[in-house]
Amino acid sequence: MDPTLAARTLTASTEIATAALAGDDPDAVIGLVVRSAAALVGADLGLVMALGEDGLMTVEAAHGAQIPLGLVLSARSSAARVARGGVPIVADDVTTDPRTSPYVPRELQGYGPFAAAPFGTRERRLGALTVYRRRGATPFSPAEVEVLTAFAAQAGLVLVLAEGATARRRVGVYEERERIARDLHDVIVQRLYAAGMQLDLLTRRPARRLAKADAARVAEVIDQLDTAIADVRAVVRTLRSPDPEEPAADLAESVAAEVATARELLGFTPSLDIVGDIRDLPAGIADNARAALREALSNVVRHAGAMRVTVHLRRDPGRLRLTVADDGCGIPQGVSRRGLRNLTDRAEKLGGRCAVRSSPRSGTTVTWEVPV
Repeated sequence: MDPTLAARTLTASTEIATAALAGDDPDAVIGLVVRSAAALVGADLGLVMALGEDGLMTVEAAHGAQIPLGLVLSARSSAARVARGGVPIVADDVTTDPRTSPYVPRELQGYGPFAAAPFGTRERRLGALTVYRRRGATPFSPAEVEVLTAFAAQAGLVLVLAEGATARRRVGVYEERERIARDLHDVIVQRLYAAGMQLDLLTRRPARRLAKADAARVAEVIDQLDTAIADVRAVVRTLRSPDPEEPAADLAESVAAEVATARELLGFTPSLDIVGDIRDLPAGIADNARAALREALSNVVRHAGAMRVTVHLRRDPGRLRLTVADDGCGIPQGVSRRGLRNLTDRAEKLGGRCAVRSSPRSGTTVTWEVPV
């Protein structure tokens, strides 16, 4: 290889490696690859084509002409054969050579000299790097094809390594997001919830009846705590599930945490029974089920005076049902039903329902169910 050309190839490869491993935009890096390839071999047009699982080749980047990105070439085209086989192909005229002419799209009919080199590595075949000259121009020499092949291999290797580095960075980010979400959920939310319950219980003890103005201020603080809990939970949901349609895999853990918080406030442990697989529930259903349980347990702590509480979460085909039952005094007259309205609103928003059965003798049973 000509020393000057070898030096230019090394310089171009180094520039691509620096950009790719620095985390630059992948489209910009591929654009740099195709520009460098065209410049190294004196081509009028350079293309980077990606190999699909179906064997088709798709133009991902172009330099030198307005070739539409997304242009698809046959799985039998020369570029596809190069990508699969790992052996470069060169033709004096892409439109007349029998190996290439049957598969030349209309957009490339004005070109003649052609060369294609495999792009990627033996283990990770990304596609092909192709170059063209206008019809009638000098064909690509063996030395130029050698340069193209070496450059394509180096650039492809860099991109494969960059993919791995990006994946490792992404895993690190997700792990850190999960750690923050876990700390927020398991520590901050539970402490806020417990503080709100303690304040609410304080205002309801006859021996410590607060003045009306003070009681109003405490109620306002409780509402602010509820809002803070909702805000933190929203942050946790975003950290754990950037895609809102991703399943909420931590619902069982969250249910257990809500029951544990209620245990501290009730002085005894509610029974918990989970039936069915709740791991793949949509995030919206899981979030509302979690909030419904928290609301129902909050009502028990504040109003029921219960000695026994049971929580039953069951997933049947097409339906999720949450039942919270207590043996307390029932729902007293004059108690605000805002929490019960919230339960009903959450269920109806998802196409479900919420039923409440309550009496002084049998206590209260809340049944919250939604379709899945």
